Amino acid sequence: MANQRVILHSDMNSFYASVEMMLDPSLRGKPVAVCGSTENRHGIILAKSELAKKAGVKTGMVNWEARQCCRDLILVPPQYDQYLKYSKLAHEIYYRYTDLVEPFGMDECWLDWTGSSVFGSGMEIAEAIRKSVREELGLTVSIGVSFNKIFAKLGSDMKKPDAITEISKEAYQEMVWPLPASDLIYVGRATTRRLAGYGIRTVGQLAALEPELLRRWFGINGIKLWQYANGTDASRVMHKDFVSPIKSIGHGITCNADLENETEVFKVMFELSQDVGHRLRVHELSAQGVQIFIRSKDLSYKQFQCRLPVRTQLPSEISTAGYQLFQNKYRWDQPVRAVTIRATELQPQNAADQLSLYVDNARRDRRIRLQDTVEEVRQRFGKGALTYGVLMGNLKMPDDGRDTVRMPSPMYQ
Repeated sequence: MANQRVILHSDMNSFYASVEMMLDPSLRGKPVAVCGSTENRHGIILAKSELAKKAGVKTGMVNWEARQCCRDLILVPPQYDQYLKYSKLAHEIYYRYTDLVEPFGMDECWLDWTGSSVFGSGMEIAEAIRKSVREELGLTVSIGVSFNKIFAKLGSDMKKPDAITEISKEAYQEMVWPLPASDLIYVGRATTRRLAGYGIRTVGQLAALEPELLRRWFGINGIKLWQYANGTDASRVMHKDFVSPIKSIGHGITCNADLENETEVFKVMFELSQDVGHRLRVHELSAQGVQIFIRSKDLSYKQFQCRLPVRTQLPSEISTAGYQLFQNKYRWDQPVRAVTIRATELQPQNAADQLSLYVDNARRDRRIRLQDTVEEVRQRFGKGALTYGVLMGNLKMPDDGRDTVRMPSPMYQ
């Protein structure tokens, strides 16, 4: 890889479950899953060990469904403070070799080793990291070594656990192009289905397409797909101190009973939007768009989004837009199990805005002042000090946010 970029992607294997087994050696060699509440129906699988995975346990499964797949499954509650601790310790190991370390979630990182060959090759550094994580933390990593971030990530997924895979510029066509297109990062299920509809099922078939054709199908994201498949992505690995700007703020939850009608869905969206609006205020941002994720009883999900006529922080406007999306787009093939609502297209709250002739601005100003008062009361006396009548009673939601679930949000939908 002389004179080429050298990018590593390190993925801590079955991270949550591995930390649990390291902290409690009696769990080793057994199928283990980290999950939400086992007392309530809404508890779901957050992570699973390799043995549990081989038995058919999947992330996002409800606990009782996971037990049907694996009768000997051991369910343990999450210890997020420990996961964060070991994530930071792994980062400290990475920093020994480079300060270009970009996290991708708590358990994954890209590292840029370009220009540092005097200290060893990318494969040699990957092996040093693999050994250090195992010996110092008692955990394992899979590492991909390549000439760009996309193929480094793909390499770390190819062999698990505790393995290193190199995808070189000379060999990537042979190694990558026969793989399913869905193996590429950011290619979600909706994009996979759409590509399959055009007869495109492998990375190689995707790479062979004309870029302009992909642009017509997917817009600018189609060009990125073509670059990913052809190994021409040049996105850089950010410095370890880089703080990514907030691109969206959302809140999602798995309900402890299926939502059977639109009214129940609206109540959940309105409750979730209380948190979204509050966090927009904390970060002094306002939203120009709304996005919703709906997971059905069969664990399939749908994603919809829209643009708002005016930027907002108001929970009522965010939830109303989300509910209208739901009414217009969702087909009641299955009851709803989980809901996420997200504020998107964020801008500073004091940024100049074009007033709309179709919005009653005087009435809207009154709603904003009312929400200011609600926020002030909640800040002084707690979130539960003031609520809306429509949110009283059983919302089929957990009592707290510890089992909040982030819905999947593939880049291309």
